[in-house]
Amino acid sequence: MFFDVSNLHAHYGKSHVLDGFSISLERAEIVALLGRNGSGRSTALKAMAGMIRPSAGSVKLDGVELAGLRPYQIVRTGLAYVPEDRQVFENLTVDENLIVGLRATSSGTAIWSISDIYNLFPNLSERRNTKAGYLSGGEQQMLTISRSLLTRPDVLLVDEPTEGLAPLVVESLIEVLQNVRRAGVAIILVEQKLAIALRISSLCHVIGRGKVMFSGTPEEVAANEAIRRQWLEMG
Repeated sequence: MFFDVSNLHAHYGKSHVLDGFSISLERAEIVALLGRNGSGRSTALKAMAGMIRPSAGSVKLDGVELAGLRPYQIVRTGLAYVPEDRQVFENLTVDENLIVGLRATSSGTAIWSISDIYNLFPNLSERRNTKAGYLSGGEQQMLTISRSLLTRPDVLLVDEPTEGLAPLVVESLIEVLQNVRRAGVAIILVEQKLAIALRISSLCHVIGRGKVMFSGTPEEVAANEAIRRQWLEMG
């Protein structure tokens, strides 16, 4: 497998949040992590990205071990993380936020250019001189994804991208993620809205108690009422 996470463990203090979490994916594939709040989905992304140091296990990207590396080192290997809280630089313009993320290849040209980003997100182009703090929630989400793409990732970790966004903005975001996949980037998506996750992913992993409880296609998840009731539905 191109990206392989094996037997990953992570703790918050004495709380054992990831307990043998394992997934894998190929290039240009969208995989969804499903589960209730507190299941370990977001922690799994943070552990892969080095935001939380795993206590055990392996994270390999194209054969290179990432577990134990610092976040900036992990970014250089080709993995980027899009956090749920967006974390834009509010006092910098859209242009300046993108320049922060720009990473050059050895030949001096980025695989994703700022021009590419503005073609992908035309409304960001219109607001390129606007400070990020004045953007809408949807525009900030697009800016965060764009900044991550400029690090030229092979794998993009995306945490709750549609949270709090209007339906029309959500549709635009879904189209962008699909375009990113078509460009050859693999995506691991944490998404609370089940219908969206099932719509754009090729494989779903249902997480509970810090580990994968069920893996299957979106059709298999949709058809498995017992799994949905036990691990996904509220109440």
